[in-house]
Amino acid sequence: MALLQIHTPPHNITTLSPILSFHSSPPPHNFSLPHSLKSHHQNSLFSTTPTTKNTPFSLSTLPRKLLCQPPNGKYVREDYLVKKLTAQEVQELVKGERNVPLIIDFYATWCGPCILMAQELEMLAVEYPDNALIVKVDTDDEYEFARDMQVRGLPTLLFISPDPNKDAIRTEGLIPIQMMRDIIDNEM
Repeated sequence: MALLQIHTPPHNITTLSPILSFHSSPPPHNFSLPHSLKSHHQNSLFSTTPTTKNTPFSLSTLPRKLLCQPPNGKYVREDYLVKKLTAQEVQELVKGERNVPLIIDFYATWCGPCILMAQELEMLAVEYPDNALIVKVDTDDEYEFARDMQVRGLPTLLFISPDPNKDAIRTEGLIPIQMMRDIIDNEM
């Protein structure tokens, strides 16, 4: 352990801890800022003059006005084509009669790749409005269902064919939209 010691007159030493001490000298009397760097605001955030108010500047102290109604859920809106479903609703879709492939997106709101995948799935839903049914399941809300479906990584996609003789196709991680198109067009 090293000890930092500075030899200066005692009236100029400010001790911060028993180990470190710093030399603090008053600024030179002829020190001044160039005109371009001087602040026009006396009560600036970076001002060195003491202020009369003790309240710090904060955006949270400013009054806020609500401009619109906030959405019901993060990344889920009523006008999105890919709808968020519960585990029970997904099980009914899988067991029911379908003429189109079912694509289930297992996602989480905190997952960055899931947000990117959601954008690609929205584009895919626009391209295949009558040829595929795309739904999403929030793994935080439906934890037991995600565990039963053995979802280990996010995002996870399940492509389920309308033909019960075909196996489901499972992908984990962010995949390109062209790969999703190929699975829908060639494998389902």
